[in-house]
This record gives sequence, structure tokens and C-alpha cells, in this order.
Amino acid sequence: MTPSSSADAKAADDDHRLMAALALALVDKPRATLQELAKAVGVSKATLYRFCKTRDELIARLMAHGAQLMRRALADARLDEGTPREALQRVIQGQLVHREMGAFLMYYWKPDTLSDERWADQWDQFTKALDAFFLRCQRTGYFRIDISAAALTESLIALVVCMMDAERLGRVARGGMAEVVETMFLHGATAHP
Repeated sequence: MTPSSSADAKAADDDHRLMAALALALVDKPRATLQELAKAVGVSKATLYRFCKTRDELIARLMAHGAQLMRRALADARLDEGTPREALQRVIQGQLVHREMGAFLMYYWKPDTLSDERWADQWDQFTKALDAFFLRCQRTGYFRIDISAAALTESLIALVVCMMDAERLGRVARGGMAEVVETMFLHGATAHP
């Protein structure tokens, strides 16, 4: 790695950490001013202002970053490789990696979000990829066919998002959360012999 690429990687990592901190600060303090957000994440107001000049710009930037992370995690899950269960595990683990952005997206996602082409297209790509995965797995007999692929997609997303929020609120432990999501998704809450 060259010194320039090393510096670029560090800057990108610093930006990601700042965005994750800002995402959680906005969830915890949804009415906070830029100055209050800067203080909450430990940067100066000038630093935050160079990053984003307004709250609306900050929220749009965080939405874009969150959507990018969701898509990248889904691509990294390599849905066509391994068994359906292995691919599902990679999907769950990939989505849980960026919990802060998941919490932000959950709290800032509004009914009219999908009327904005920037987010509608990204969400559509994400859900279509998961729908296709579930449909493929239904055709092989791995997932039941009496529940649509779209319903499986929505159920998995809801379970992941709710567990992220429960962990953020201290109701569930971070460790083992991926296994809990997988077990609840695949087997529900019924005790099996």
C-alpha cells in the first residue's frame, strides 16, 4: 500500500467512524442542532460544518452512506455461493456489522422516502436481490413456498432492524445476535423437541 492510498484509507475510515457516530447521535437526539451533534460526537462545529453545512444535508449524506453499506453488505454476502443457510448467515452478519447506520435508517425512514428516486431505486435493488435469493431457495425446497419471497424479505429485514434497535436500547446482547436472528427467522419461537 502506498503512503497516498494508506492516507486515503485512513480518511475513509475516519469518515465512516464520524458518520456512524453522527447516525447514532441523530437517533439519540433527533432534534439536536449541528453544534449539539458536533459536541455529542467529539468534533468541533467547524469540522462538522466542513463535513455537512445543514442538518438536511447531513441526513441525506447519512441516508446515502447507509444505503451504500446495505448494498455492499448484500453483495459481500455472495448469495449465489454455498448453501442457502450459509448465504443467509452472511446476509444477517453483513447487515449487523453497521448497526449504527441501521438504527439511523430505521429512525429516519419515512413513508415518503420511497418517493425520492435516490432512495427508491437503492431500496428496490436491495429488496429485489433478497427476493430473488429467497425465490431461488424456495425452488430448491430450502424455504417454504406458502410464504412469498417478498414476505420472507420483509420478515428478515424487520427482524434484523428490530434486533439492532433492541441491542441499542440494551435489551439484547450484541454477542450472538446474528445467531438469534437466524434462529428466529428459520425456526420461530416455538420450542422443538
